[in-house]
Amino acid sequence: MKQNEGVFLVAIDKTNRVNALFEFYESLLTKKQAEYMAMYYGDDFSLGEIADNFDVSRQAVYDNIKRTEKILEDYEDKLNLYHNFIKRNEKLDQIKQYTDSNYEEDQKLTDLINQLEELDEE
Repeated sequence: MKQNEGVFLVAIDKTNRVNALFEFYESLLTKKQAEYMAMYYGDDFSLGEIADNFDVSRQAVYDNIKRTEKILEDYEDKLNLYHNFIKRNEKLDQIKQYTDSNYEEDQKLTDLINQLEELDEE
């Protein structure tokens, strides 16, 4: 793998993590923090475009986004909602694989597993 590809993958991983944390903790952010994050990470707006929309400097937008990223990480450090979501899904996948291999005829068990999966989608 070339160095540029590694940097690109790290950037994608960071973007995916921030988007996931944003989904979990958006309601704990201020309106402006949520708008900046949604525009920057969700809608792929540039700092300049966000600055123009809010009539502030690029630096103000950058500072707000960096501060909000830290806030999201702090929430995750304290609450672990995203971490627990990942762990639950890993265990659910294991249960589903085991059930598919050993209990493929048990429709009630399959329905219960599907209901568990739907809970996290709400």
